[in-house]
Amino acid sequence: MLNPVDFSGRPFHFVGIGGIGMSAIAYILAKQGFTVSGSDISSNRITQKLQDLGVKISKGHHADNIDLANPPQVVCSTAINQQNPEFQVALANNLSILHRSDLLAALIGQFQGISVAGTHGKTTTSSLVGFLLLKAGLDPSIVIGGEVSAWQGNARLGKGKYLVAEADESDGTLVKFLSHIGVITNIELDHPDHYHSLEQVIDIFQTFAKRCEVVVGCLDCPTVKSYIHSDITYSLNDHTADYSVSDVEYNPSDTQAVVIERGQVLGKICMGQLGKHNLSNALAAIAVARYVGIEWQAIADALPDFLGASRRFEIKGVHDGITFVDDYAHHPSEIVATLASARQQNTDGRVVAIFQPHRYSRTLRFLSEFSHSFTDADMVIVTDIYAASEPNDGKISGDDLAKAISKIHNQVHYLPTTSDVQSFLVKNLQSGDLAVFLGAGNLNQAIAPTMQELGAKV
Repeated sequence: MLNPVDFSGRPFHFVGIGGIGMSAIAYILAKQGFTVSGSDISSNRITQKLQDLGVKISKGHHADNIDLANPPQVVCSTAINQQNPEFQVALANNLSILHRSDLLAALIGQFQGISVAGTHGKTTTSSLVGFLLLKAGLDPSIVIGGEVSAWQGNARLGKGKYLVAEADESDGTLVKFLSHIGVITNIELDHPDHYHSLEQVIDIFQTFAKRCEVVVGCLDCPTVKSYIHSDITYSLNDHTADYSVSDVEYNPSDTQAVVIERGQVLGKICMGQLGKHNLSNALAAIAVARYVGIEWQAIADALPDFLGASRRFEIKGVHDGITFVDDYAHHPSEIVATLASARQQNTDGRVVAIFQPHRYSRTLRFLSEFSHSFTDADMVIVTDIYAASEPNDGKISGDDLAKAISKIHNQVHYLPTTSDVQSFLVKNLQSGDLAVFLGAGNLNQAIAPTMQELGAKV
């Protein structure tokens, strides 16, 4: 159910404002001139940026963080437990309690919304769409789940008519969005904590698609092809799609292809993002850009300048000939795609995959799939599972996952903590290695100290 949002001037208070999705909406509201406050367990670069805009941010979750003298609309995400003291204050005082998706839906309604959905590729695709619109002078507003250097963050308020938003399916709330354009990159089961079957996921995406005026769908995903009615299609393999490619080159430093629009050659693209999955993401963004009237040359000229979103094969540095990469991949399909890109880039050296499993439910449900996901790695390191607020029921552990992978792969190490990982890498990495840190948790916090310790050895 969509809860109404009051844009008449009432303030907004975000419980968990430092989250990548919450902070993006808080940023848009603050830029629009609303009074915004929030709280979070810890501060980060994102919360500092909000404070620079005048947002009042409290450290920790406490009842007195909410100003009852000027009662706000209280915004929560699915991650916020109803026992949270700020949620309890809002409930006890009959304040308006909004889910993050209520606000995003309301913002989409203020613009011609372009909502990018799909199990994988949402952040890169929505970033690319926003980037192409920005470079074409359409001055879009943007709300995504990653930080992009082109607009110095995860949100941007423009003066144009379009708002590009990442539509998250993890809790089913994307069905609230009424969008001008909806993109569906692929459909898989990825959140067994919320969905019991793929059929439930399909149903959510079908509802999302029905609420979009125009649907852009990927024919390379058999589920999208079979269950979603797409008005505009794209494919790397099916030349009957509205947008397809030929003469594809997957190089160690770039991806090149000729783009075909409804049977007619548009021209050649060159982009810094590697791998089939990123070419597919680019094709989706091209389809949207063309639909909103952007000239081909403007698209082709912009793509080489796109540097990608944070934590999407983000190169964090090179020390002693070792390349360190941070990637958000946490589903078996994403790991396969990311490691294929790593292998493509590092043909002569080792690919070392360091994986922090994310959620007990996901690890248990996809144990077999995970065990087969690391074939492009020369060495695999597995840590303890990042709970992401899930209780540990004792059915699965990081050690269990490492043992499952070791049945397929002969170089697997179980290292429970990030400090264990750091110590191991300092002793065992060698020049020419590409070390890929995989996961949606906090594993990437080990990258900087590992590089520093390696640097200190020189």
